[in-house]
Amino acid sequence: MIDLRPVGYVVGLMVAALGLTMLLPLIVDLAEGRGHWPAFAESAVLTTLVGGLVALACQNGVRSGLTLQQTFLLTTGVWLVLPVFGALPLMLGATQLSFTDAFFEAMSGLTTTGSTVISGLDTLPKGLLLWRGILQWLGGIGIIVVAMVFLPELRVGGMQIFRSEAFDTMGKILPRATQISGQISVIYVGLTLACTLTYLMLGMDAFDATVHALTTMSTGGFSNYDASFGTFSGPAEYAASLFMVLAALPFVRYVQMINGHAKPFFQDTQMHALLGTIAVLVVITTLILTTIFPHHWEQAMREGLFNITSIMTGTGYASVDYMGWGPFLITMFFFIGLIGGAAGSTTCSVKIFRYQILFSSIRVQLRRTAYPHGVFQPKFDGRPITDDVLNSVMAFFVFFTVTLGLLAVALSLTGLDFITSLSGAATAVANIGPGLGDTIGPSGNFAPLNDTAKWILTFGMWIGRLELMAVFALFTPQFWRA
Repeated sequence: MIDLRPVGYVVGLMVAALGLTMLLPLIVDLAEGRGHWPAFAESAVLTTLVGGLVALACQNGVRSGLTLQQTFLLTTGVWLVLPVFGALPLMLGATQLSFTDAFFEAMSGLTTTGSTVISGLDTLPKGLLLWRGILQWLGGIGIIVVAMVFLPELRVGGMQIFRSEAFDTMGKILPRATQISGQISVIYVGLTLACTLTYLMLGMDAFDATVHALTTMSTGGFSNYDASFGTFSGPAEYAASLFMVLAALPFVRYVQMINGHAKPFFQDTQMHALLGTIAVLVVITTLILTTIFPHHWEQAMREGLFNITSIMTGTGYASVDYMGWGPFLITMFFFIGLIGGAAGSTTCSVKIFRYQILFSSIRVQLRRTAYPHGVFQPKFDGRPITDDVLNSVMAFFVFFTVTLGLLAVALSLTGLDFITSLSGAATAVANIGPGLGDTIGPSGNFAPLNDTAKWILTFGMWIGRLELMAVFALFTPQFWRA
């Protein structure tokens, strides 16, 4: 029998902390004077009370470490429980969403997916807009800790290759998580403040700069406007692209840097691959836009850079409706959303290190074919790739592809067309944000979808953010017997 008390204790504390953060949008609503603050007051009291009581009830079961089963349950449970309480202000506030829509929006926020069911963002109370930004910001820092501490421990999707870089957490997950998250928090807050100041200098007001900095650094993509980042064309697009890239880099390198080890940051192969891929895609997009469409080269480069960076990192901002850029670029946008950033960043999707391991393995297989008696070893970042890492990565690709296909089929059974079903499944499981087509594309949102489709997408966002296998393991009989 698995002892759930340590899991309940941590989840309870996190729920209570989420309730306390609701005081920030409450204060903003009070200052705005539109009378929407009671929704946050009621939500804060209920959330803090429930979380505190659960933590107190489970306190006697706290230990210095967690078992493997408890770690799986904690990692997956947090991202399932927090959206329930994060949805309360969306149901009680000005949006008055149904539970389905509110849970979808909260899950989209905390998983930093960025898909939304809310229209009329321009007229919403500032407290609700800030709350959406806070949800994404909290989700961003949360997934960094999960990626650096828990997923390597759980040996999910090849993440065990980063165990040494996550400071060897075996057997002491909670204490090390606290230590690592403290350093991450300093870096994350510092980058968010830098992003806020940059937006302020480029003409945004203080509120827009704050909320968009929260959703930029979390690579979440929630905006205060229905037009998304198209409200701020020009230099702000370059600034956003820079900070989205910084958020997509491995935060363990930032941690090493503030501890006096800067060399690994500049030698990181994930960073080289990420920047190189973005550069190539921007060149291709710029050439197409300037030769086929009436774009000035600077506008083409700026819009290409911003939207490619946004989709590839899973941020999900859109500065233009790229559905009008032609079939080649539309298809390209679908596939680059399946790349993602570096492991241990706020980004989502497959992650670029898995493609590096995949290509390294393919290269080795080709060499073995040409030289049957040769000895070749796939490598990543100069280190040999062990069989367990390689098998885990290949299993992830299979799980990802099969899950994407099953979600697309399930969505099509709810009555959605092929493009909406396929891109909706991709945007959920890869946590991208906008899909393709007129309904869920960059100029639309997810409000028109039926409730069944929204629940399917919500499930996709949850399992996608937790690297699939961390969730699917819970559905195996062996997990509960172990």
